[in-house]
Amino acid sequence: MPIRKIPKNYRNITGIAPHNKAVGIAAYESSLERDFLTLLEFNTNVKHFEVQPIAIEWFDAVGKRHTYTPDVLVHYQNYVIVYEVKYRSDLRKNWHELKPKFQAALRFCKQHGWRFKLITEVEIHTDYLSNARFLLPYQQSGLSCEYSEAYMTLLDECLCELKQSTPKQLIQHAFQDEYNQAKLLPVLWYLIATRKIGTDLNRPLTMQSVIWFKK
Repeated sequence: MPIRKIPKNYRNITGIAPHNKAVGIAAYESSLERDFLTLLEFNTNVKHFEVQPIAIEWFDAVGKRHTYTPDVLVHYQNYVIVYEVKYRSDLRKNWHELKPKFQAALRFCKQHGWRFKLITEVEIHTDYLSNARFLLPYQQSGLSCEYSEAYMTLLDECLCELKQSTPKQLIQHAFQDEYNQAKLLPVLWYLIATRKIGTDLNRPLTMQSVIWFKK
């Protein structure tokens, strides 16, 4: 559970992100933190994460005790990273105040065999984030259509035959009529969201994006 309760804030966006991978409440206190949680939720290498999970003690030059709470603790498949999410302008403006906190976090993480990492809007606000926002509902909700299994098999067979295609070409290859093409499209997005069909998620995902069969 979070060490520090996130207060209501009338200057920044606060709220709770929908999640499957968070331990406890996935609360955020800025749109940047919300967007980072979206990336974590979408990342298949993330096992689970915790928001504001630890309090790190540190002492200043005169021996005064302070406490620092990083933003997110992320358990990946093979390693753990503690993240601080900040806008670059905030880092530049408040670096003198923030630096000793981050140094304390580096020491703490080293003792636990973890990593500490700063992440900013440069790494977060990307085409990958736009794709994650679009695909995450498909990844989380799954498919309820009674024909989903048949549609997945059909797409798999068509793309295996084509080797490489685009969403538009693939659904047109599977069906000639627009009604069935429209029913097929959510299944295709689900397969891309769950990484069963490959594409470059670092580029904008469109009906013309290159997609390929993943063995």
